[in-house]
Amino acid sequence: MRIINGSVFVGEGFVERDVFVAEGRFVGEAARAEGGQTVDAAGCYVIPGLVDLHFHGSAGADISDGDLAGLHRMGAYEASRGVTAMCPATMTLPEDVLMRAAQAAAAYEPAADEAALVGINMEGPFISPSKVGAQNPDYVRNPSAEEFRRLQEAAGGLFKLVDIAPEEPGAEEFIREMANEVRISLAHTCTDYDTAARAFELGARQLTHLYNAMDPMHHRKPGPIPAAVEHGEVTAEIIADGVHIHPAMVRLAFQLFGDDRMILISDTLRAAGLEDGTYDLGGQDVTVRGPVATIDNGALAGSVSDLMRCLTVAVRDMGIPLASAVKAASANPARALGLDAERGAIEAGKVADAVLLDKETLDVRAVVLRGELLA
Repeated sequence: MRIINGSVFVGEGFVERDVFVAEGRFVGEAARAEGGQTVDAAGCYVIPGLVDLHFHGSAGADISDGDLAGLHRMGAYEASRGVTAMCPATMTLPEDVLMRAAQAAAAYEPAADEAALVGINMEGPFISPSKVGAQNPDYVRNPSAEEFRRLQEAAGGLFKLVDIAPEEPGAEEFIREMANEVRISLAHTCTDYDTAARAFELGARQLTHLYNAMDPMHHRKPGPIPAAVEHGEVTAEIIADGVHIHPAMVRLAFQLFGDDRMILISDTLRAAGLEDGTYDLGGQDVTVRGPVATIDNGALAGSVSDLMRCLTVAVRDMGIPLASAVKAASANPARALGLDAERGAIEAGKVADAVLLDKETLDVRAVVLRGELLA
């Protein structure tokens, strides 16, 4: 394949050049095969396929269902929106339910029009009972390396992230023991600055959905956010759906962390891509009206905006530069998942996932998935 006439994302900006693909990988011009398909990207940006490392479901399915057919529906929907690699997040649920989700994920093999499943994000159950958000408080429990390893074995090593409230009993020991086996993210937490800083010193490397389900910054009680900023290896997820966070706070986050350390996530529910209505999330009813999803007490319950829409909102409505938003939705999550040798950039040798975005509207004009143009 040859993609011509586009403005291609090259890491910090865009250049006018052609892109060449052979055997499902990007190649240099010298290595390109003769013949093949030509895709005209005139009037389009050509960006890497997006990597969503924190969403629960879409198209009526949720990873926590433990349903292989549901994962395929998710994969098809995500790919159609330019999300070519997915790392869906499980919820705070009993171990047997998480086990079924892990086994289903391990069995997933993407069809030609489906996103690759590159990991699982274990958002619960090792969180604070005081910051459950839309998680089910009945299943919150203290961190257990033994439980995590049982689930990891069932998943065939797919768990790439695990969330921890570092102030809870057993959290420090978990971080100390597991930091070299899985990326640890602070989440759904009441932690203070000192406890968060200690967690980062021990090896935690991420903040889950920045600002949400954590204490805000205060000049005498700084909380976890400044602790994360001060540890240069820590990345921060953020939901830029236009509902969860005010645009000024999204811009502030990019200024605090820099665009190399920000990760756009969608946190979508099974309702993504569907109509308004009532849907299930970890055994709780979620009501969706337009872009807003809430549980019975009125608390926000994730998003219904896929990652591509979050990228568009970040650029169009929040003033985030396009190059920064693309980096935060592709290269940065790929690096956080340990997949940057394979994904997250349009570079020779990497999986040939790319999206053509209309320069005027940022609408998806075409998706190239593993070197093939989606119909």
